[in-house]
Amino acid sequence: MSEPTHFNEQGRARMIDISAKQETLRTAVARSSITVNARIHRQIAEGTSRKGDVFAVAQVAGVMAAKHASTLIPMCHPILLSGCDITFHWDIDERTDRYVIHIRSEIKTKGSTGVEMEALSAATVAALTIYDMCKADGKEMIIGPTMLVSKTGGEQGDYCREA
Repeated sequence: MSEPTHFNEQGRARMIDISAKQETLRTAVARSSITVNARIHRQIAEGTSRKGDVFAVAQVAGVMAAKHASTLIPMCHPILLSGCDITFHWDIDERTDRYVIHIRSEIKTKGSTGVEMEALSAATVAALTIYDMCKADGKEMIIGPTMLVSKTGGEQGDYCREA
């Protein structure tokens, strides 16, 4: 087993030094979901939610989360992002007759460390924002699962979650 990377010689937490790492194009795709009832589905789809355009607000919240991941996650490096895209699509869970909003975030940078945490933060906060905007119409919403789908670049190489 290799030595822990986020502890200093005193055994205390530290942000690792990435100054010697090569700058490369790095990408990450993450996804999350939120399951809602038919009433919430209708309000979002018809644009009649009392709080406004749910997807527009969730999309901006996801972008902001990607940009601020390092302020939320203690050992996460601040990264200059070169791209951030968040998309939504609907599905219906035939077993429960409930609607699922699938959230996909794709983040890009040219830098010395990866953007997995930014992608995961974006997808998660977009889901939380949908919950926040719709909670007055039903608190039984379910968020998740949230996961890394793929990443490229860096010393550890590429990763792609199997289907």
